Amino acid sequence: MTSLAKTGEQMSAAPIAQKTADTSQYLTFVLSGAMYALDILQSKEIIDYGNLTEVPMTPSFVCGVINLRGRVVPVIDLEARFGKGNTKIAKRSCIVIVETGDDNDSDDTQDIGIVVDAVNEVIEISQQDIEPPPSFGTGIRPDFINGMAKRNGQFVILLNVNHVLSVDEMATISKVSGGSLSYGNH
Repeated sequence: MTSLAKTGEQMSAAPIAQKTADTSQYLTFVLSGAMYALDILQSKEIIDYGNLTEVPMTPSFVCGVINLRGRVVPVIDLEARFGKGNTKIAKRSCIVIVETGDDNDSDDTQDIGIVVDAVNEVIEISQQDIEPPPSFGTGIRPDFINGMAKRNGQFVILLNVNHVLSVDEMATISKVSGGSLSYGNH
């Protein structure tokens, strides 16, 4: 009888451990009233908006560069990157420093800043609560989205940072628009 009870306890504990393993943390932020999130492992830090140096002949979504502890970090206006116009800078606007690139190759990563209206909180989302990205209706390219999750009655758009901030794609856009922006570790 006791071995059966232990088996029942072990069985009920297994899904809890599995659920924890399938849960990821996301940094949530607001952009033009919509809630977005990115994997917490890709976000490095949050800094106040300011001290940007504009770079001539860059695409409209490039705000400029900042000096982050001796490194040159490009700053992208996410709203403009989505093709929705420029972000209106307000009191709570900030820059989230994100690490993009190949997870398997630390030499192939790039820090990029993204301008957001406000950072909210770090939340946990279970894999089972993530729906696939819709093919229309979000106002941004489907390949920019990893999925959608519902939180407190509101949808959260989970961004695919490596697509949104693809250094290769942004460099191509820069060349097409006549700019000569170079991205690389400095």
